[in-house]
Amino acid sequence: MTSMTTANHQNHGVLDSLTEGQKIPFGGTHWTAVSAQLAHEFKAGDRLVVVQENGVLLHIPGSVADIANEAVTNARKAFTDLVTINPAQLTDFFGLFAANLQDDNIFKTIMIANDIDVESANQRGRSTTRLQLSEKMRLEMITALHMWRDLPDSSASTAETVQHDSWSVEAHKAPLGVVGFVFEGRPNVFADATGVLRSGNTVVFRIGSDALNTARAIMDFALKPALQKSRLPLGSVQLVDSPERSAGYALFSHADLSLAVARGSGEAVAQLGAVARQSGIPVSLHGTGGAWSIVGQTADALDLAQVISHSLDRKVCNTLNVCCVPIDRHDLLLAVLNGAVLSAKGRQAKLIVHAVGAFTSQVLREMYSSTFLFDLVEHDDDDVLSIEWEWDDCPELSVRLVSDLNEAIELFNAHSPHFVLSMISSNQAEIDHAYRSTESAFFGNGFTRWVDGQYALNRPELGLSNWQGGRLFARGGILSGDGVFTTRYVMKQSDPHQHR
Repeated sequence: MTSMTTANHQNHGVLDSLTEGQKIPFGGTHWTAVSAQLAHEFKAGDRLVVVQENGVLLHIPGSVADIANEAVTNARKAFTDLVTINPAQLTDFFGLFAANLQDDNIFKTIMIANDIDVESANQRGRSTTRLQLSEKMRLEMITALHMWRDLPDSSASTAETVQHDSWSVEAHKAPLGVVGFVFEGRPNVFADATGVLRSGNTVVFRIGSDALNTARAIMDFALKPALQKSRLPLGSVQLVDSPERSAGYALFSHADLSLAVARGSGEAVAQLGAVARQSGIPVSLHGTGGAWSIVGQTADALDLAQVISHSLDRKVCNTLNVCCVPIDRHDLLLAVLNGAVLSAKGRQAKLIVHAVGAFTSQVLREMYSSTFLFDLVEHDDDDVLSIEWEWDDCPELSVRLVSDLNEAIELFNAHSPHFVLSMISSNQAEIDHAYRSTESAFFGNGFTRWVDGQYALNRPELGLSNWQGGRLFARGGILSGDGVFTTRYVMKQSDPHQHR
């Protein structure tokens, strides 16, 4: 036994260097090779994360890992300290944080930092749609914080009691632990995500480099002073202060993280989710956004145009991305496009329409002859339906003519991110059939932009989850601060002779 233990021990070591071409196994049956650049950059004390889904090698410099580790360690200590505080202190914190944002002098200081971030992003050709800290965003943050302020404490409430003859079992809500957030240049997430404190959790942020100056200013001038004045542990809210993308990987692979939340979409978010999952950390992310609408046989043309217009007012994850229209009601395609054009005109921009399938393109050309009110892009393959169009000013969506409702449902289940589906119809049977037959986390019969925690549930939203990676276990797709909890069971016995 001793010799076997020694032999096994000799097969382990510390990874302090990499060589070009070195084979790294992944997925149990595959390998990938170390590039010359990675071999050159990797130093002793650095970390290598191998994404088991695809073999991507992620390099985390030791200095970045140290920053993430310090933030999580501080948040973990604060989590154990939070059990001793009075819930009124949390109420005070949210009120004070909101008041600091309402203070024009404080906000002016934050805006100076935000202006620097916006100017830098503009110079690098980056989108600033969600980065710019507008007066509207300021008011939305204050509203969110007031919502958290006014919510009752839910960190230890009793959800259920099972009574036996001489004993009982109580199910209690309990805080989860340290919640990690990685999000793009969205300053408003600070207000949303601090809501996890309301249920007794602590939070660690990692914000994209585009908004790092803004994040530092919010922390220093609005958030930390609110923590201090309300006498909450300073570690309750932590910022991973690093512009490196690898800081997100360091955070999401940390063993002391209880939940990983990624705000955004696309390959970067999917990769973050993969890192967390293989590290044994539960994940909340939607990966790919983009809503779908299916137009029914009985849809009213005027109502349809309005629904489409209000589903395209700005580009976020719940914006309309794909619309399916029945062939025998292809006249309704005109209403769809009229609504989309209306939305584009509202921002003085031009609509981009992706016609999917030769027949869809043919019908559009016959309907509009040589005069198009939009830019037409034609595609032959249905695989394009899986693409989420990213736009700032010019609305962009795919349209597809379908033989019937069942074909539209098959396309949704095959190509959508199983996220938002709107079944636009005045026939309840059609709506019910679409609801039962589709894999959508969010379903409705009108505009798609309703999918939002604050708008729909009067709860600031931490993140949305789709079903692209499978249905969620035991919770809805809108993650809110007071929904981040686990369950503890307490047995109370009155008869000492109780025997099983």
